[in-house]
Amino acid sequence: MSEDIIAEIKRDYIYNLAKKGKRVDGRAFDEYRSIEVETRLINNAEGSAKVKIGNTQVVVGVKIQPGKPFPDTPGQGAIITNAEFAPIASPSFEPGPPDENATELARVVDRGVRESGAIDLAKLCITEGENIWMVFIDVYVLDHDGNLVDASALGAIAALLTTKLPNVRYGLGTEDVPLPISDLPVAITAADIDGEILLDPSLDEELIASTLITIITGKDGSLAGIQKSGMGPLTFDQIFHITDLAYKRAKDIREKYLEIVDDQIGEEGKKD
Repeated sequence: MSEDIIAEIKRDYIYNLAKKGKRVDGRAFDEYRSIEVETRLINNAEGSAKVKIGNTQVVVGVKIQPGKPFPDTPGQGAIITNAEFAPIASPSFEPGPPDENATELARVVDRGVRESGAIDLAKLCITEGENIWMVFIDVYVLDHDGNLVDASALGAIAALLTTKLPNVRYGLGTEDVPLPISDLPVAITAADIDGEILLDPSLDEELIASTLITIITGKDGSLAGIQKSGMGPLTFDQIFHITDLAYKRAKDIREKYLEIVDDQIGEEGKKD
């Protein structure tokens, strides 16, 4: 039996299950796979985190260094986000510079951090018009089994929560202080399979979906970003439904993971 026939059989199987209100792994349509978050993995980074959603796994590292401000924001720090797809993560990933998929992933993660105001950029100004802190967020995909956006976005915020400004290293203070975090945005991705909306799509579900849409929300429920990929259309009712699901799931994920990490960092800071 050829690979094309096997792929078609798998496609039909997932499609027919979805039409019956079921998924291959037994999850409900609005249910996420198991999520694991681990922080402070990289000693040479200012902050780091590893996130697993099912079999999807990403590591995020944060580096910070002084730099020159952009001309249009002389009193604000800067955020620069990059993503790298390690060839070991998927047979479809190839060695070399980031492709358009990696670039898109980096942009979505960056947008969530930036538009939510997760980092208070004004507090990253060292000397207005002359010197600022530059925050580099690097996403490394280690294992791809679908929903890279949510895993990467969650990893980015978890890593930022552990980040400290390296004042001592650069002679800008007597102690390193936590990065000023103002919000905890969460990305929620949904797949449309012939009108059925599934959250946290696996790789197989992504491959047969007509479209994917990611909704990024802040702690107060404000919208920080939307990203749609794929040619399939979505009705207004579907968008409202997905947005409602996104608010609810984001709140659950934020309370279960990010606020716990935030509390842990706070307690450690008190001990220091």
